[in-house]
Amino acid sequence: MLRKRKMLLSVAVHLLCLIQCGSVTMAILDPIDFLALQSIRKALDDLPGSNFFETWDFTAEPCNFAGVYCDGDKVIALNLGDPRAGSPGLTGRLDPAIGKLSALAELTAVPGRIVGALPETISELKNLRFLGISRNFLSGNIPAVLGQLLVLQTLDLSYNQFSGSIPSSIGALPALSNVILCHNRLTGSVPSFSSPTLTRLDLKHNSLSGPISPGSLPPSLEYLSLSWNGLEGPVDRVLTPLTRLNYLDLSLNRFTGIIPRSVFTFPITNLQLQRNSFSGPVQPVNQVAIPTVDLSYNRLSGEISPMFSTVQNLYLNNNRFTGQVPESLVNRLLDASIQTLYLQHNYLTGIEINPTAAIPLSSSLCLQYNCMVPPVATPCPLKAGTQKTRPTAQCIEWRG
Repeated sequence: MLRKRKMLLSVAVHLLCLIQCGSVTMAILDPIDFLALQSIRKALDDLPGSNFFETWDFTAEPCNFAGVYCDGDKVIALNLGDPRAGSPGLTGRLDPAIGKLSALAELTAVPGRIVGALPETISELKNLRFLGISRNFLSGNIPAVLGQLLVLQTLDLSYNQFSGSIPSSIGALPALSNVILCHNRLTGSVPSFSSPTLTRLDLKHNSLSGPISPGSLPPSLEYLSLSWNGLEGPVDRVLTPLTRLNYLDLSLNRFTGIIPRSVFTFPITNLQLQRNSFSGPVQPVNQVAIPTVDLSYNRLSGEISPMFSTVQNLYLNNNRFTGQVPESLVNRLLDASIQTLYLQHNYLTGIEINPTAAIPLSSSLCLQYNCMVPPVATPCPLKAGTQKTRPTAQCIEWRG
């Protein structure tokens, strides 16, 4: 305690000197904030090529430091690192003294090599609205005490090395708009999110598992990416209320059950449900207005719906679709309205297309490995293999 008082006294004397020398024209920084910035500086350094800390001369006014923004005598924003594209970031650790910046509303760090844990003292920043420290090497658990940041709107800890589960306390934060935790090593389940203003949830490239509970995602969501995880179970009751989605990526998981019809009516530009275990027929009610639809590598069955003829890029390959390819899809392909039509590795039995028909150069069609001889020769992706047709025994067995 005595040491702390001596430090505060030293800071006060220094600031008084600045005033007497006439070198300060604004409110003098609070001594607690001054000491906090000193601790933060001692724990971090510029990477080679960066000169961010060049202005951090504590004989001058800290509110003039690069990345430091003040309101009166308090620091309200701290943006660590040179924000210009391609600039080297910082190395070192985040000092727990960050929690002493009691008026801080924004805390960010540019991509760099900041390591170690995220200080739990950040939970003391009751005015914090934006926390963005991505593309560094932070590790350990995401502190559950972040659930005390009741006015936090954006949480971006993406592209780090965080492990453990996503704390349920974060899901309970009432003012969240953006949660971006992608490209970490997070495990466990997706917690319930209760914020009525949450518009973006990005948890892709983690090791999350288990089902998603119906009602756990708010209808305010506009962007949802859960790809590259190990999530499972049905999603029809999860997705149906999310009518504002304009981006949806659930690819590379283990989701099962049907794809709800309502998904095809959402204002989505890119629907990515590939590489799951979705099953059953796919039956949109109306013409699908989504430019790109990828349902490949699932267990979908039944006939292909003509409602997909308005899609520009349609990936239905590696499923269990049967019957004829709808004529409307063929017509749209030949007039170059459909750019990609991948139907390989299904159980389709026919397509009405003239063998001499010219496929537009801007369009791609792949039909191989179905229960028919492709009437036109078209280039297919390498993953489609070299076999043109599916073995007859497989086709008979599937029909049976």
